[in-house]
Amino acid sequence: MSRKYKILDPDGFYFVSFAVIHWMDVFTRREYNDILLESLEYCMKNKGLRVHAYVIMTSHVHLIISRRKSGRELAFILGDFKKFTSRKLIHAIENNPQESRREWMMRAFRSAGKQNPNNKEFQFWQQHNHPIELATTEMIEQRLEYIHQNPVAAGIVLRAEDYLYSSAADYAGEQGLLSIELL
Repeated sequence: MSRKYKILDPDGFYFVSFAVIHWMDVFTRREYNDILLESLEYCMKNKGLRVHAYVIMTSHVHLIISRRKSGRELAFILGDFKKFTSRKLIHAIENNPQESRREWMMRAFRSAGKQNPNNKEFQFWQQHNHPIELATTEMIEQRLEYIHQNPVAAGIVLRAEDYLYSSAADYAGEQGLLSIELL
């Protein structure tokens, strides 16, 4: 089925969001967040992804991204990222002795996978990325603010730059966890 939102300009800046199935709060443990950061870093170094801003919330991720001219297509990079991280995260959840929600989460991932013909066994991420091209400075600034204020709006932190899994610290002049390219 065709989606309203698509990556049309391969060299544009895009705001993308993706969420865990059923908006499950998976990213409450550091090791799961670290899998996402390591995977983003890999895509930046090896696939031509440029990350300009990000936030990892408990159930979803927001990014402002583009690609290097010599890099792969953004849609391919995102698809590859989601496929890899879904396998890695499911494995981490399945093998985490501290994960009290393991059986419930695995049952949900398995059930969603059976309902989706695009998957073999499990589904971790919702299907779409909801890419929005950021064609103006105003659009970029608005999405940047939205990304960084997400943890503040959720009541997790008082100041955006205090949230560990976000690029807000980078924009406040501090070094964050991911080597981003400021806008």
